[in-house]
Amino acid sequence: MKKTLIIILACSAVLSSCKKNVRQTPINLPIVDKALYDSTSIYYGNFEEYPEDLKMLPIGVFDSGTGGLTVLEKIISLDVFDNITGNKGNDDILDFAGEHFIYLADQANMPYGNYDAEGKSDYLRELVIKDALFLLDDNYYETQYSSDAEGEKPRVKIIVIACNTATAYGLKEITSLLEQSNTGVKVIGVINAGVKATFDQLNVGEDEAPFAIGVLATPGTIASGAYQRTIEEMIAERSIKTEVEVVNQKGYGFAEAVDSESDFVNPALFLPRASYRGPRIGRGDDSLDINLMRIYNFDFSGNKMLYRRGIRGEYLDLQLNDAVNYARFNLVSLVEKHRLSGSTAPLRAIILGCTHYPFLIETLNQVIAELREIKVESRYLYKHLIADDFIFIDPAIYTAIECYNTLREDGNLALRIGNQKVCGYISVPDGFIESTNLTPDGKLTYDFKYGRDVDSEIISTKQVPFSKLNIDSNNLQRIKSLLPYSYELIYPTLN
Repeated sequence: MKKTLIIILACSAVLSSCKKNVRQTPINLPIVDKALYDSTSIYYGNFEEYPEDLKMLPIGVFDSGTGGLTVLEKIISLDVFDNITGNKGNDDILDFAGEHFIYLADQANMPYGNYDAEGKSDYLRELVIKDALFLLDDNYYETQYSSDAEGEKPRVKIIVIACNTATAYGLKEITSLLEQSNTGVKVIGVINAGVKATFDQLNVGEDEAPFAIGVLATPGTIASGAYQRTIEEMIAERSIKTEVEVVNQKGYGFAEAVDSESDFVNPALFLPRASYRGPRIGRGDDSLDINLMRIYNFDFSGNKMLYRRGIRGEYLDLQLNDAVNYARFNLVSLVEKHRLSGSTAPLRAIILGCTHYPFLIETLNQVIAELREIKVESRYLYKHLIADDFIFIDPAIYTAIECYNTLREDGNLALRIGNQKVCGYISVPDGFIESTNLTPDGKLTYDFKYGRDVDSEIISTKQVPFSKLNIDSNNLQRIKSLLPYSYELIYPTLN
C-alpha cells in the first residue's frame, strides 16, 4: 500500500510539472483564427511573410474617426526625450523625427460607442480586429468601387489604438493576435495611459482629503467599465488610502458631432428633424433638462440649435446641432450628476475618455469657468464641487510617451534622417452596397450599421486614402487650427 501511494504521488508530481510547462491554447474570436490560419479568408494576415526587421516600418494608429488625430498630433510633435540617450529631457529634436505613420479613421463604422447599447459588442470587437488587420496588411482599396485591394502600402511596426472604446473592447484581442502572429509587433491603448497620467498629475498625498475624478467617454466605453476598473487598479497599485469617487458620464452624441455625423448635426437644417439621434427634452441621463437651460448656456447663434416653441414660448422640441453644444450638454450633465449624488468631494480632474473631445477643450474650459460662478438664490451651485486645481486629462501625450518607450526598448525607432510622413486612410461604404442601406448623403444607415452580424466575409466598408471628398470640410478646418503638425503632413497628400 505504501509503495502504491509513493507511485501515485510521483505520477501526480510529474503531471503537475507537465501542466506548468504546457502553454494554454488561446480561445480566439473567429476573425482572429481566420487571420492566423485561414488562407482562403479575406482576413488572412499571411504573417509568415512579415518583415523580420521592423525598425523602418511605419507606426500604425487607428480610431473610429478623425478624433484619433489628436493622439497622432502628440506623437508627431513629442519632444520630451533626449534622442541620443533616451533619457527624459527635451533636446529640441522631435522624438519621432524621421518616422513614418499610417493612420486609419474607421469613419464608416462609427460611432463605436453605440454598438454595446445595440447588443453588438461582439461585432464591435470584430471591427477593432479589422482595423488592426488593415494596419498589419500591405494593401488598400484605391476607391470604394475597387473590386480588389490593389493599392500597396507598408505593414506597421507597432499599433496605437487611438480610441478609448476600441481599447476597452479590443486591446486584449489584438494583443493575443499579435502574440500568436510571432511578428514582434506590439499594441498600446489609451485607457491605461490616461489613468496613469491622472494620478501622476494629481500627485495624491497620504493625508489627502476625499476627491472625485470624472470620466467623460462614449456610452460604449462607460458600459465596458474599463476606466472604473483601471482607476480602482491604480489606486490599489499605488496604495492610495484617500477616498476617490468616480463620476462616469456617457458622452451622448459628442464624438459623432465632432465627426459631423448627420444623425447628430446637420448644418444644412434650420428646423428639427425626425432622424435626429442626439439628446432630446426629458429627464433621463441622456436627456436635455429644460430646468438647466441657463446652466447649459447653449449657443443659439445661426442654426447651432434647432427648436420649435409652443404658443406660450415653451420648447416643444430642442435639438443640438453643433459640436460646441454637445460639449456643453455632456460636461454640465457630468457635474450636475455629481451634485445630485449629494457628494461633497470636489472634482479634481475629468478624463477626456474619447479622442474626439480634446477638439473642444476651449469650450470645456469655458464651461468649467461658468459653472464655478453660477448662483441660485445667492448660493454658488457648483463652486465647492470643482477643485481650485481642477484639470482636464487628455491621455494622448501619455500614449505618445508609451509608444516612444516601447519602440526604444525594442530597438525599433527608425532614427531616419529625413522628414516625417503620414499616409491617411478612411473607411467608406462599399460602392456596390444596396442603396436602401445608405443615407441620402451616402453613409450607412443606422439600422444597417448596427444590424450586421459577426463572422461574415461580406464586405460592407472599404479603406481608401484620405481625400478632400471623404474628409468633412469642417473637420479639415478644425484639424488645421488645432492640429498643425498633423495638418501639415496630411493636407499635401489630399486629392
